[in-house]
Amino acid sequence: MIKSYLIYLLCIILTFVTAAKTQTVDNCGEPLVFETTPERLVVHDMNMADMAFALGLQDRIVGLTGITGWYKASPEFNALRGDIPELAPKYPTVENLVAVEPDIFFAGWYYGMRPGGEVTPDTLAPFGIKTMILTESCVHLDKNRPEASMDLLFDDILRLGKVMGVENRAEALVAGWKSQLISIQEQTADLPKPRVFLLDGPADAPFTSGKFAIPDAMISAAGGQSVTHDLETSWGRTSWEAVASANPEFLILLDYQTGNGANDTFRFLQDHPLMSLTDAVRNNRWIGLRYEELTPGPANIEAIEKLAKAMHSEIN
Repeated sequence: MIKSYLIYLLCIILTFVTAAKTQTVDNCGEPLVFETTPERLVVHDMNMADMAFALGLQDRIVGLTGITGWYKASPEFNALRGDIPELAPKYPTVENLVAVEPDIFFAGWYYGMRPGGEVTPDTLAPFGIKTMILTESCVHLDKNRPEASMDLLFDDILRLGKVMGVENRAEALVAGWKSQLISIQEQTADLPKPRVFLLDGPADAPFTSGKFAIPDAMISAAGGQSVTHDLETSWGRTSWEAVASANPEFLILLDYQTGNGANDTFRFLQDHPLMSLTDAVRNNRWIGLRYEELTPGPANIEAIEKLAKAMHSEIN
């Protein structure tokens, strides 16, 4: 009788311990369940790496992908990265990932994965690799997503923190960021909202952000209004005619090379037959922001402050 009771008690304890370790988070509308805290993490792209670094997860990151193939990393990023290896300079292969035996791959659609491509949650699952999907990218498979808000950043940090067992750190980060944004919004609340256009480099058809990408929320948080808010996409193309007819008053120029890229893009606009006539180009009103500042990540918050100050001379 006592033996049976002890076995019963042990089962209860084991069930409680297992439940305490189990974490479930939303993953593009589907549950993503971890029975134990992941010990081996691979992260794609600079913005998601910044999220992991902000949570102090470097000792569990066994590899990065998609950094040097596109970007010039800042000294600050390189210092935080330390000796974490890059497994692939652009998109990884299944072999790249399997070789380091990760528990979790943090990536997104068109952030390291393509629908129907080689690397997807389904192709990684047979190797015991679970995939946490960047929320901004969910719209590529689910067109019924809500339009962008800063929750794209906040929720991803909280999800990653919960899964990796650093929930308190994640909650503290988000609380601090929300406080910073409230301060910015209080300063811009009564100011005119300039029309803003974001451009990702010179091209025959402009590549920009729509209503589902985080720059739309960032522009609003900084006290502006995006002229491409009505685009039913996250990132995609529009026409020069549509942009010029909206007559943007301020430009955000995506800069992959920490300086020169944005200058080159503005010179392109000065020579463009339509864009050269817009208020933003004529009045030399623009700011260059880096890739990691314009994709969901910790750099968004300081970028919003820089953007607000650049758009509104009234802000110190």
